[in-house]
Amino acid sequence: MEETYFHRVAKQSPTRLWINNPTRKEAELAIQAGAISCTTNPTYAMKMIQREGEEYTSGVIDPILLRIDDDNEAADCIQRGLVVPIMDAFLPLHQRNPKLEGFVSIQGNPYTDDNPAKIVEESLRYRALRPNVIVKIPAAAAGITAMEKLIRENVAIIATEVMSISQAVTVCEMYQRSTRQCGYQPPFYITHITGIFDEHLRNVVEREGIEISRDVLWQAGCIVARKQYRLLQERGYPGTMLGGGARGLHHFTEMVGGEMHITINWTGTADRLIETNVPVVYRMDTSAPQYVVDELLEKLPDFRKGYLEGELPLEEYYGYGPVQLFRSSFVKGWDFLLETIHDCRRQ
Repeated sequence: MEETYFHRVAKQSPTRLWINNPTRKEAELAIQAGAISCTTNPTYAMKMIQREGEEYTSGVIDPILLRIDDDNEAADCIQRGLVVPIMDAFLPLHQRNPKLEGFVSIQGNPYTDDNPAKIVEESLRYRALRPNVIVKIPAAAAGITAMEKLIRENVAIIATEVMSISQAVTVCEMYQRSTRQCGYQPPFYITHITGIFDEHLRNVVEREGIEISRDVLWQAGCIVARKQYRLLQERGYPGTMLGGGARGLHHFTEMVGGEMHITINWTGTADRLIETNVPVVYRMDTSAPQYVVDELLEKLPDFRKGYLEGELPLEEYYGYGPVQLFRSSFVKGWDFLLETIHDCRRQ
């Protein structure tokens, strides 16, 4: 295959591509283009039902509904059934480099992500699917409690829904403490959901009529992501930073150069970067001018909570505006799947 933008990124920098919520064909294309791992989330089944076609998805859904009466249990089983072929696609990469490549994430029912016991139960069930499973767990109080227990089970983890420096520091210190106690050091990724953070701030600006430069606002998510990356490096925190939630090409290109991984959608982001074939330029170590940071701190309280360590207490992680925006998409996806199950049962 012709060398793509992402092959050049991998050759010229330590930054690596993951692909988010792909169809089976997109997973194949992404691997060919240089993707080393894959993320999915609770919207995955909805997206596959909408994009893969009824014949394929019905082949997964119908047998499950014949043997499982509980709709939420069926939904979880359907999601697993749709993710497993993607796990199989990435499995050869994992077999080649089991500590660093070929992971495929899965995340459970968003309605129970405030229940540590349920998160642990789901995660242990997911781990049994394939050797390359990595579980995605929200970086809020319940999820962090669950992560501590799963580290003792040597489960590979992505700490997701990280939108603030406080969350990143909390999960990294939890991992350090837990691994010292139990002796296991499972693969561990700390997200920064840069694009969703930006989307939330744009919504706030529009809703409240805040006067702020468009150029300044455009930089907000990347500023927090770069600070998080620097902190992980300077403090020697374990794990790998994983960028996500891209809402523009810059949510990949502005991170290039970092020793980190970034997950993006194939359609509209990865394919666009391959098509435009932009130059590979190190940007992760770029610092925003102080006046930009000052304007964001002054005008946007949620930026302040995300940017300043200690401004967002643990008990507020779950209800933090950008986190709630991200969760709302997961709830929407899960509700869509439940509605699909109801429709199928009525037929």
